[in-house]
Amino acid sequence: MKNLYKHIVFAGILLASLSQTACKNDDFLDKYPPDSFNEKGYFNTDNDLKIFANRFYGSLPVQILIYNDGDSDNMVPRNVNTFLAGNYTVPASGGGWSTGDWNGIYNCNFFLDNYSRSTGLHKEQFAAEVRFFRALYYWDKVKTFGDVPLVLTKVNDASPIIYGPRVAHKQVMEKVLEDLDFAVQHLPAKASAEAGRLHKDAALALKSRIALWEGTFRKYHGLGDETSWLQAAADASQALINSGRYRVYSTGNPTKDYRNLFIQKDLSTNSEAIMARTYIQGIGTHGYTRTAGENSTGCSKDFMENYLFTDGKPISGTSFTYDDSTPAGEAANRDPRYAQTVATPGFVWTENPDPTRQQVVTLPAVGSGQTSSGYWFIKGRSSDPEQWIAQQSDLDLFIFRYAEILLNYAEAKYELGTLSQGDLDISINKLRDRVGMPHLTTTVSADANADNYGYTVTPLLYEIRRERRIELIGEGFRFDDIVRWKAGKLIENPKTIRGMKLTPALKALYPARSGVANLPVDSDNYLIMYPSLPLTGRVWNDKQYLYPLPTDQLQLVKYRQNPGW
Repeated sequence: MKNLYKHIVFAGILLASLSQTACKNDDFLDKYPPDSFNEKGYFNTDNDLKIFANRFYGSLPVQILIYNDGDSDNMVPRNVNTFLAGNYTVPASGGGWSTGDWNGIYNCNFFLDNYSRSTGLHKEQFAAEVRFFRALYYWDKVKTFGDVPLVLTKVNDASPIIYGPRVAHKQVMEKVLEDLDFAVQHLPAKASAEAGRLHKDAALALKSRIALWEGTFRKYHGLGDETSWLQAAADASQALINSGRYRVYSTGNPTKDYRNLFIQKDLSTNSEAIMARTYIQGIGTHGYTRTAGENSTGCSKDFMENYLFTDGKPISGTSFTYDDSTPAGEAANRDPRYAQTVATPGFVWTENPDPTRQQVVTLPAVGSGQTSSGYWFIKGRSSDPEQWIAQQSDLDLFIFRYAEILLNYAEAKYELGTLSQGDLDISINKLRDRVGMPHLTTTVSADANADNYGYTVTPLLYEIRRERRIELIGEGFRFDDIVRWKAGKLIENPKTIRGMKLTPALKALYPARSGVANLPVDSDNYLIMYPSLPLTGRVWNDKQYLYPLPTDQLQLVKYRQNPGW
């Protein structure tokens, strides 16, 4: 049974900040008009500050697993991703740069210019919460546009923010780091924080994430000065590791623990949850579990080929026979996360609240109205029939997961040139232990069929990146990873837009009404996901590392458009 304090969370925070009970709706940047407050009559008590800060909580990066990797090489949505296909055009307006898109930053500045008048004992804590969110908002802007206006004080309207001069990426990110450091310093310890509110560990987790992104972006995009950021990522990660408060969730069942981690009703005491979003029947629920059951997005062939075998080797080096002409053959002897991420033969699920109506997967669901690629993504998909009821799922969702911190740590240490076997053993190998996979060593051999990054990647770094891809599939990191690594070349792999192998013999096993016989395949019998795209794959243009500014802003302010657009 869920702890009583979770009811307080929804009553005191979540219902004040969002109303998302159906599909994802993080429209958290809606401006709360400052004139609704009498500045002199408000911001006087801790409660005033708390109520104002509540508005930002809807922006916490909740992991909605079925949506979060559709813009990468991991998944193939039913419809073509126009940005990755190179068909994205400069918007006339909006595009993430309209006045409303800056309101989150505007509201943060409004708070920070007024909170000091409070006589409350915890005003620095609430300032830390708001600076946490301002860091999150500005990082998102930098990821999207690169150089952006930097405004850190109150203005009379949001428009001066977007009409100000664009400030260099590096300078903006230095301010982001200042906000994060303030949050780490002034947020309470997790044990003493009010349930559902930000705490020091959450700030360290965000710092770990952002610092790794910035450090590697600077390195691979040639901006320089990456070392301090990589060290900040390693230090923030190590602080969480050394705290002793977290461990990789495991009950000792390597064939179930990874999947079960994402279908829990109560993450409040889960050892891997640094921070999670709570859902409770009758107070706040969501529809993501049902949507996962109806989801037509599947994993790409390229992603599936990245799973190692149980001997710790890739397809090119394993002692096992690899046969992808049948679903069972393809899944045999693979990393146990394979069958806990996509449905393989024998997977059982309940299609509606009637527990007697169970389905056992024998053939991949593929075709019209089914999973796009044949690799049905089941991570986060519960077989509890109660979770199938529309918009009534009360499964908790991760915001910050310890596994990410372990992966951040290993990568940051590698990039710093200080990674040891001991570092691998307290990070990546903890994740492998959960699923019974062999440990990664610093002397790992190269994968003869390694994906092409467009530049040389050492065997060890390749495996660190592979582990990140496998462990965090669907959690929304992949496109950011491709960008920070300057690895757009990965998108060009034709198998990123291919599905399962559908041989004539396999097609013949499907009933005629399924339409599978008519699905297009290439010369190797791999399902063609997008017949409108060249069979040779997509073409990446380096301009896609940033989004374009909308035309109206170029005309109003005379900004220079991002390169290539």
